[in-house]
Amino acid sequence: MSLHIHITRLATPDTTLVSNLGITIAPGTVHTLMGDSGSGKSSVLAAICGTLDGALAFEGEVLLDGARIDTLPTQARRVGLLFQEDLLFAHMTVRENLLFAVPKGPQAGREAQVQQALADVEMVDSLHANPTTLSGGQRARVALARALLAQPLALLLDEPFSRLDAALRARMRALVFGMVRARNIPALLVTHDAADVADPALCTHLQQRRQ
Repeated sequence: MSLHIHITRLATPDTTLVSNLGITIAPGTVHTLMGDSGSGKSSVLAAICGTLDGALAFEGEVLLDGARIDTLPTQARRVGLLFQEDLLFAHMTVRENLLFAVPKGPQAGREAQVQQALADVEMVDSLHANPTTLSGGQRARVALARALLAQPLALLLDEPFSRLDAALRARMRALVFGMVRARNIPALLVTHDAADVADPALCTHLQQRRQ
């Protein structure tokens, strides 16, 4: 279940952000994309998951398990997202936030998936908590559980550790990278921090380009 990204050109009407980018991410590995602000890192993620701004021109293709997904609607791409902001719904409990991500099916089965997801991130006791009462690290773990409950075939990570203190960053990195290995899915991480890099051999640096 490899993720292959080939971008011939990604550009605004007057600026080329990314050109001739080719990355293949094997199952169970995390490839890191680094670069200064404005180098196009987040736009690459948007092109993969289908949320690219309509003002940007995209030339290239994205393949997941050999099948092209960049021509599919966003919800059909089976790509999970984890951002620096957890984006949990404040008016819902943790349980309700997680159920929101679980695919349709028998309710008992969906509830069991939520329980298992919370166990995986060591948050079982917070099932009925309101997200606003949780710490930043706890919210980050719930957000990870929600992203994985959608059963993605690949995972995109957009600065997910940037708002955590050093100790929590290390714990969340270990948790996220461990989940990627356990699920055997490819992951692409965008970060400014070299300490976040899972494997220095799997790292691409984007340079700002102007045209």
